[in-house]
Amino acid sequence: MNKIAVSIIIVVILVLGINKIADVIFYVEKPEKSSYQVANVTSTTNTTAAETSSESGNIMTLFASASAVEGEKVFKKCLACHSIAESGGNKIGPALWGVLGRKVGSVSDYKYSKAMSAYGKNWSFEEMDAFLTKPKNWIKGTKMSFAGLKKAEDRAAVILYMNENTNSPLPLQ
Repeated sequence: MNKIAVSIIIVVILVLGINKIADVIFYVEKPEKSSYQVANVTSTTNTTAAETSSESGNIMTLFASASAVEGEKVFKKCLACHSIAESGGNKIGPALWGVLGRKVGSVSDYKYSKAMSAYGKNWSFEEMDAFLTKPKNWIKGTKMSFAGLKKAEDRAAVILYMNENTNSPLPLQ
């Protein structure tokens, strides 16, 4: 029994020793500049709701260059968790038929987080734009884990698409 224990300890010491020796022999310095550059990457900062609101104030002007057809393509990211059809039911997230204009957290047969249920506002264009930018930052405590749509053009297109999927679309004025 002693021979087995000693053999295991020697093997562990050899493996760790060889690892250290290999690190010394094959030492590679980390380059100062990354050799693979990712295009269009900006550092992200946490923004407050007021800062995001001022940035999203131009959603109405973006509607001129956005289209619901493009919004339907971008909305495919949402289809894993939401349905948008009139007869579509809830999935992981609530059904989004007629979402614009209605109260936040008001689908009766969906269990919202406490934060969404207590929010108390209606889904306007500006509110939806700010929420889609980064849901967890806009309504703290939401259970929606989506990272958000960073491009304002994509958000505008998705909002136009959602506005078409209702019995009473909001006016674009």
